[in-house]
Amino acid sequence: MAPSRVRRQTGTLWSGIVRQTRHAIDCGALHSIQTEQEIVEDNGVRFLVRSVSSLARKDEQHKQQAKEPRPPNKPANPFLPYDKDLFVGDISDTHLALLNKFNVIDHHLLIVTRAFEDQEVLLTLQDFDALWTCMAEFEGLGFYNGGTIAGASQAHKHLQLVPLPLAGDGPAVPITPLIESAGVHDTIGAIPGLPFVHAFTRLDPTQTGQAMTTLERYRAMLAFTGVGHIEAGGERRQSAPYNLLVTREWMLLVPRSREFFDSISVNALGFVGSLFVRNTQQMQAVKQHGPMAVLRGVAGVGPGGR
Repeated sequence: MAPSRVRRQTGTLWSGIVRQTRHAIDCGALHSIQTEQEIVEDNGVRFLVRSVSSLARKDEQHKQQAKEPRPPNKPANPFLPYDKDLFVGDISDTHLALLNKFNVIDHHLLIVTRAFEDQEVLLTLQDFDALWTCMAEFEGLGFYNGGTIAGASQAHKHLQLVPLPLAGDGPAVPITPLIESAGVHDTIGAIPGLPFVHAFTRLDPTQTGQAMTTLERYRAMLAFTGVGHIEAGGERRQSAPYNLLVTREWMLLVPRSREFFDSISVNALGFVGSLFVRNTQQMQAVKQHGPMAVLRGVAGVGPGGR
């Protein structure tokens, strides 16, 4: 990979996120979504279920985007041009960092490609290099929603990063007790307590060249779960939707079959134990069926139906 032309001062990302968050709040560019949360226990995991009742502003923005004039078959794109009040900084020649305009989790960062790439194009070495550049500066959970069915709300390729832990107390992510029992053979394995198709791998946070390592593991995990690629217009696109989650110590990949369980939308964070509901009825549905059943209902089917 060619040397980056962007010169970014290391050790400044977190302070930049905090500083830009204050600015974005002051000028009205950032719209934090208030939540109420409950713990719902299932299969040894204390799921964090947030009730997100005030999504009207986000829904309205999507309606306005749909009305904006644009070339036929070209979706609205909030990242081209991006809102400068949400701009945190340059990451590399290919990626930049923005605050998530409608954040549920404080200091939620978007890692966005400078030029348009579709969200269904497979991740590249440049994508993982940008992610690791950010994760090297603070303890976070990176994730990727591969397509609309996987919970992606924008078609422009973007990874996401949220600080850990996800809750004020307890483990870094709710499924940590299950991760501790994960079995890995020849780098790729599975977590026994997760009742749906997935692939899991452990990472060594002291290893150098993490971007290349995670790219290789990512490709192996796609193959393990039966997610292939399609050549289209000179691009490698995913053959099926999936979610990817990355920390400094491990990666988890889950193929998807649908976006919703009943009316409950599930994105990547659901698979580490963080679910979002819009109202009391959806909260009751999570409690009635159990969070694991919700996840199993939206996960995909791997090779041989496993």
